[in-house]
Amino acid sequence: MRDDTPDETRRARLSRTFNEDAELYDRARPGYPPQLFDDLGTLAGTGPGCRVLEVGAGTGKATMPLAERGCRITAVELGADMAAVARRNLAGHDAVEVVTADFESWSPPDEPFDAVVSATAFHWIDPAVRMDRAADALRPGGALAVVGTQHVAGGSEEFFADAQHCYERFDPATPPGLRLPAAEDLDTSYYADEVARSGRFGPVTVRRYQWDLTYTAAEYLDVLRTYSGHRALSPEARAGLLRCIARLIEGRYGGRITKRYLTELRVSRTV
Repeated sequence: MRDDTPDETRRARLSRTFNEDAELYDRARPGYPPQLFDDLGTLAGTGPGCRVLEVGAGTGKATMPLAERGCRITAVELGADMAAVARRNLAGHDAVEVVTADFESWSPPDEPFDAVVSATAFHWIDPAVRMDRAADALRPGGALAVVGTQHVAGGSEEFFADAQHCYERFDPATPPGLRLPAAEDLDTSYYADEVARSGRFGPVTVRRYQWDLTYTAAEYLDVLRTYSGHRALSPEARAGLLRCIARLIEGRYGGRITKRYLTELRVSRTV
């Protein structure tokens, strides 16, 4: 199942689950490949003095690298607890302001931004308004940079095939026989199509990054506890699913598994 295309009937509710344990999210969720921020600087101009509006900042996983590159950032985050953790993490960066608000109704300042950046969050914004809201916040020729992350085939592939049985047992919404796609087979053209339909931006430039992270059983369960779909399960189903996965990692995979991520940077400019 796709991580970046939530069921529209549940999008608003699921988007609020991340705030339920902001400290866990901050501890367990990975950041982003450093090369992404180098490419972001080249493609979107996010260097020293650049005025950046970040949409869905979370606890600052992408905000921090941008701040360290000298950007002046207004970071908008829906969850009050997530925003509080972001403020703590970014306390040493005076050029960063974290605003607790939903992007759909937030009133941006009069001075337009050079770039709008959204890292693993843009798909949670109302699709009816997100392109127009981003374009309205930008100066002429300003950049919209959207980062998406997917779990793809690679790493401990046999484990993820085995874990399918746990999901089919405890999550009735799991399609039977589901397998992870290869990175080269993952189609994200829907995003470029959305950009084109908006009429507000030019062509999308894409960069892709594959990277692996190795987790202990406890670390991997913490990551799973931050995912909206897992959090939306009943407490009994979630506990059963996590027990099943923990036993699999400890009993068959020596207590450690490796997960492959595909991160995609998509940059377009206002027209």
